[in-house]
Amino acid sequence: MERRISGRAASDGLAIGPSAMLRALDGASRPKGSIAEEHAALAAAVVRAREAVAELIGRLAGDAAELIGFQLALLEDDALTETAYAQIEAGVAADAAWRAAMAEEIAGYEAADDEYFRARASDLTDIRDRVLRHLFGLADDGQLPDGAIVVARDLVPSAFLGIDWSKGGGIALGEGSPTSHVAMLARGRGVPMVVGLGQDWESLDGTLLVDGGRGFVIVDPGVRQIADAQTEGEALTRRKAGAVARQHEPALTRDGTAVAVLVNISGPADMTVLPAAACDGVGLARTEFLTANVLHDEEAQYRAYAELMRWADGRPVTIRTLDAGGDKPIPGYTIDGESNPFLGLRGLRLSLRHPEIFRVQLRALARAAVLGPLKVMLPMVTNAAELDAARGHLRDVLAELADSHVAFAEPAFGMMVEVPAAALAAQDFAADFFSIGTNDLTQYATAASRDGAEVADYADVLHPGVLAMIAHVVRAGRARSVEVSVCGDAAGDVRAIPALLAAGVRALSVSPGLLPLVKAAVREIDLAKLAEGA
Repeated sequence: MERRISGRAASDGLAIGPSAMLRALDGASRPKGSIAEEHAALAAAVVRAREAVAELIGRLAGDAAELIGFQLALLEDDALTETAYAQIEAGVAADAAWRAAMAEEIAGYEAADDEYFRARASDLTDIRDRVLRHLFGLADDGQLPDGAIVVARDLVPSAFLGIDWSKGGGIALGEGSPTSHVAMLARGRGVPMVVGLGQDWESLDGTLLVDGGRGFVIVDPGVRQIADAQTEGEALTRRKAGAVARQHEPALTRDGTAVAVLVNISGPADMTVLPAAACDGVGLARTEFLTANVLHDEEAQYRAYAELMRWADGRPVTIRTLDAGGDKPIPGYTIDGESNPFLGLRGLRLSLRHPEIFRVQLRALARAAVLGPLKVMLPMVTNAAELDAARGHLRDVLAELADSHVAFAEPAFGMMVEVPAAALAAQDFAADFFSIGTNDLTQYATAASRDGAEVADYADVLHPGVLAMIAHVVRAGRARSVEVSVCGDAAGDVRAIPALLAAGVRALSVSPGLLPLVKAAVREIDLAKLAEGA
């Protein structure tokens, strides 16, 4: 008998396939050796897990890579294994010692007052299982059937990124949030996803139908249910194909209003998803792929920026300076042990604490600006003095380049608007442009973590207060004749696009895979009728 279980819609689309339950390793065993052998076995397993995570980061690059940088930082921290090694010295087997030590760590994160640390507990679970798989001599990641529906309590970005989604499939989670990083990845890759199914996730077995748009899962769907879903899925496929066929056309609303649709670039791989001619430029290029050893390397940074400028082929490119901190740690650069990292030293705050690293990036950016219209965007700006201080560093860098007779151009200098205080005081910032980061703006304004399943319903960009701040930033931009765009997740959410346009936004920057559907959604909107409805 088919069962229907409701959750929260996280990524649109329909998927039908066999369930593939992802649980912590249970039942696996291995012979126990001497204390020295057990110590060596755990050490080798940790090294192999660390190498696997580092290899995955290197293969993915960009935003996808930095999302799992937290795991690598933990695996490189000797403090993580101290408790396990102590238990091995007392005669406990390596696998049992590792399980016990990680259970203590995970429990500590899950009990934390800070939502950031509670969200990171799933990363610790992933680390625990990676090491155990190596201890038991298993593959680092299990092989899933083609088109499988991944079922789990929660899913960390590294697990998502390790799955080949080109053959179909979907995701059904007991916990999770529609605004989590995994949900963002799923939407960008077109993987249907439902979250917040509760304890029922443990009973999801057999053939599953995931409706990521309506937010439910059907267990053992009947013949008619499958046929209807397949028909709807085929219609969705045709709609996507039609959108792709028109992706090179401008995005004009029904009443003829032009909306610029740009792309967010997280790394070189994103430049292969669609041709540059399909977009109006790059609205956000992340630079968190810069590992610790590249932060001081001006030439390496310049080459990366130059590659992006050549791809854009004369279209405007907005590159965000290093947005480290929060859930994006960089060993040796970010601050360890902050009680609330999301409200701590992040983005520009860190850049101003490390002026020698900040200036290296500004030099590379100014050099790349010779190749086309490059704009520099500062993240996590809170007050006008920060923007002025950053501009002072830019002026100094430009003077240094001029004295060195190095080719450069002065880039436009703007800011992300993601702090509510900055949004409400946007008129006071002498920025060359504003780009609204709706993910952080929403979580700060609603006091609801983007990764928190329990508060997911609160973290809504359509909250009247959030929309009011967006409209205020748009008005402030128009008063100063500076461009205002949205580069956060809401820009690619067809549910939110009408509200953003009604608030006055005329530039959206989205994941490359979402661009065709976003343009199609804009073409269906009649702003005159929206205004009448308001």
